Amino acid sequence: MPDENHKLVLTIAGFDPSSGAGITADLKTVTAHGLYGIACITALTVQTTRGVSRMEGVSPESVRDTLEALMDDLPPAAIKIGMLGSAEVARAVAEFLRAHRPRNVVLDPVMRSSSTTALLDEAGREILSKEMLGLADVITPNLGEAGLLTGTAVTDVGSMELACRRLRDMGARNIVITGGHLEQPTDVLAEGLSDGSLAFRQYPAERIATPNTHGTGCAFSTALACRLALGENLGDAMQGAKDYVSEALRHSYAIGRGTSPVNHFFKLGRR
Repeated sequence: MPDENHKLVLTIAGFDPSSGAGITADLKTVTAHGLYGIACITALTVQTTRGVSRMEGVSPESVRDTLEALMDDLPPAAIKIGMLGSAEVARAVAEFLRAHRPRNVVLDPVMRSSSTTALLDEAGREILSKEMLGLADVITPNLGEAGLLTGTAVTDVGSMELACRRLRDMGARNIVITGGHLEQPTDVLAEGLSDGSLAFRQYPAERIATPNTHGTGCAFSTALACRLALGENLGDAMQGAKDYVSEALRHSYAIGRGTSPVNHFFKLGRR
């Protein structure tokens, strides 16, 4: 019989061969939280620490069948959604969410890489903004992603809060905009209330002096999903996920010749 006390977390995302971001990084984050990770790959990339050079999408039928099989045998306590790659895959994931209404869905709206390579086509962006925002419990865009979704420049805490209001109008329930690129790194949480308003909280942090920042968004959104799976409220889960990423940055080390990843297994020490 399945162990009901052992939480499963599903990641729906692309594959990064360097394992700094995407599916493998998500699974490392889930394991670091003491949970069991399951996965559905949406796209394959040719990618290293130097950036993404090519992407090849997985068929929507394969994504659909994988998600249905996992939900039947291994229903997750939380789901993290990252890179979707194409409109067809985005539509398949949206249909899956509508059909099953799973709990604790964290949507990281990945649309382009840090090297500015497009990771979702225009039609996929439309499905993301018009359909998927309202199917997630919380979305976690960074400054650039929030700007792309809302069509406005998001450059400081004031514009982050304005973007949260616009995303709420677009259907998002709860929003976290990560501000790691600000001069004073600050994340903003906008928690949706029953009367339709938003409760704002700011999460400032010290800037950690490291160039090893690849995969911070993936690590944060997956850590948030893990903590929601464990039953934490959104505010506590947000703080815990932020603390996890901070330590993963603080204990990171260089690999490759480009932007190295965070250290997902910092608690194990460097080997």
